[in-house]
Amino acid sequence: MSNKASSLLWNLKRFSTLIPRSKTLRLHPLGFCRPKIVHLSWNLRNLLLNDFDVGRGPPVRYLFHDAFILKADDGCAQTKGLHSAADFRVDRMLCPRRLSFDSKHSLVSDRTVTSNEGMLSKGIRPTPVSRRKVFEQCNSLSDVLDMFSKAPTFPSSNYFSAMWTIAKRMSDDQKRFEKQLMFSHPAFNHLCEQVMREAKIMHYDHLLFSLHAMVKLGVPQNTLVVQTLLRMIQERINECDERSLSILSTLLEAMEPCNNVHVLRAGLRILVDQKIWKIERVFTLQTVMKYIGKDTPVALKKKLEMKALRELDRFSLLNSQRMFEVLAAMDHRSVVLLDECSKMVIDNIHGCPFKILMNILQSCKDLQYRNLDLFKGIADYVTTTFDVWKLKQVIFLLISFENLGFRPVDLMDMLMKKIVEEPKCLNTKNILSIIHVYSSLNHCSGNQNKEFLEVMASGLTGCLHHISSENLLNAVYSFCLMNYFPLAPANQLLQKGVINELLTSGDREKNVHKLHVLDTCLKLDETAYHKAIDIQLPQPPLPPSYPNTKVSEVLRSLLGGDECFLKNVQLPHNYCIDFEIRMDSNRSQVLSFSDTDVTSATHIQRVAVLCIPRSLYCWNSSHPKGFLAMKMRHLNIMGFHVVLVHNWEIEKLKMEDAVSLLKTKIYSVEALPTSDVNLQSTY
Repeated sequence: MSNKASSLLWNLKRFSTLIPRSKTLRLHPLGFCRPKIVHLSWNLRNLLLNDFDVGRGPPVRYLFHDAFILKADDGCAQTKGLHSAADFRVDRMLCPRRLSFDSKHSLVSDRTVTSNEGMLSKGIRPTPVSRRKVFEQCNSLSDVLDMFSKAPTFPSSNYFSAMWTIAKRMSDDQKRFEKQLMFSHPAFNHLCEQVMREAKIMHYDHLLFSLHAMVKLGVPQNTLVVQTLLRMIQERINECDERSLSILSTLLEAMEPCNNVHVLRAGLRILVDQKIWKIERVFTLQTVMKYIGKDTPVALKKKLEMKALRELDRFSLLNSQRMFEVLAAMDHRSVVLLDECSKMVIDNIHGCPFKILMNILQSCKDLQYRNLDLFKGIADYVTTTFDVWKLKQVIFLLISFENLGFRPVDLMDMLMKKIVEEPKCLNTKNILSIIHVYSSLNHCSGNQNKEFLEVMASGLTGCLHHISSENLLNAVYSFCLMNYFPLAPANQLLQKGVINELLTSGDREKNVHKLHVLDTCLKLDETAYHKAIDIQLPQPPLPPSYPNTKVSEVLRSLLGGDECFLKNVQLPHNYCIDFEIRMDSNRSQVLSFSDTDVTSATHIQRVAVLCIPRSLYCWNSSHPKGFLAMKMRHLNIMGFHVVLVHNWEIEKLKMEDAVSLLKTKIYSVEALPTSDVNLQSTY
């Protein structure tokens, strides 16, 4: 006898011991007069079920007697009266066409059973219980279970939905306590049994709501009740209409990944691919797009994008605001769709809630989408309504802008003014976040800059007794980028014990880099702190070098040969420059490196040519970010004249135009007319 046949007989034997045939209530799936479903030419249900042969599905916790919930791995769900349990695999016998249950486990009294049987024989659906009624009459999860135990009614899915609705409004601690009471309530297991009985006959939407509520309430996924409902959803997936598509998408997002969920998600994608052009509601379309998964085939993502573009005329403001988050969740960058939604968001920016603004900015970062009008519109709106925003909200928005590389000048000036006027509004988290944003974007505001830095340093000094070593390093590093050195924080940071802690814990590589930057600033910048780091720091990795082929060709043509410049020059303090040129003090004549007399001369001017990617500038501007600004400052101190070459500009230019551009950058303005004698053209 095959193993599959043996397993089937064993399971049948178990069911026969659990369900005495003399006391059974048979619920026929057609007894409640479920409307006929027009199936597709092929059966999607069979396609899904083929992936659930014995031995392939996840183990299900099958519980005997009165226990439907086992103690979970994290100990959050436990039930009294657990006698024994056995693991088995999901198979077709878990969901037979006719379900039979022991009457002693049924919550339905003999009178109720007789009444229901009469209704079934007449083709009448029992009067359903209203979920709203359950919710209005109950204040806790236990109240719902008490109500169910007194008079169970159809469909039982409304009890689970009501419990989840009540739980959503509770605090985390109250929710945790109520869940413990729910799992230990004697009626909870009976409610699970009732849901399993009705799984074949309840409306498909109710089936989805039941499973969603169970998952949200913390019922473990590998319990029999969850796996039974999951299997029933797979069997009846052809009943999925537009509303059910939205519910099913939300349900799959709430469930943990497993084989059953993966297969059901695949079935959802097949349904969406077939019914996408029949979806009428924009909300349903966006819900499906949001939860269908990042690993969705590109062809299906394109179809969803085209469907959304067709519905643009019907987009409300909320639809446009939500589209950013939807595309980010699907990991699909549709510039046309984002541009159109940006226009509507900008036109209706006033009154836009903080959460929506944050979602839009975060989605732009995830999708690598940049829109100057959108960013300026949000920043200007927050600036003009600055007084109505909490300080924490403004800081979060600035952090989002910093992640995008965008520098909202007016908003940052406004916050600087507020901090100078109200220094008491700062706490440790605010100080760390603000100084990071301002140093990263290299933002300073004239006369206010010194006052602002002093207030921030004073606030940081007041937090030294409880700040962590890593946060202290981050704060002092940010001050260093802005060419400011708070004495008290620097003194505490440079203690041997603190440095040793930084070198042995946390992100060691990042800590080493920041300590080297601090050491360099203490040695090169003019500071009131004259003590360098005593401990020998590990040598950081050398910065990566790039060929910069186009710039090299331009310099060769402009200067007359390879002997007039050096490539990838390594300097002290772990600095590296792409090209070095030596010129006379007026920067009117290029000097060759092969001339030993010139090399030893003291009247030469060293020129550092830096090939800068767009990412080192604030977005859509020529304003350098913090680290680049500090590097330029230190190169000037080391005697270099710094020339910045924009990689993305050079690559677009023809050779003649590129030579002319670098000529104006390298030679001084006064020397430009006389420098033509040094130029050699290869054209």
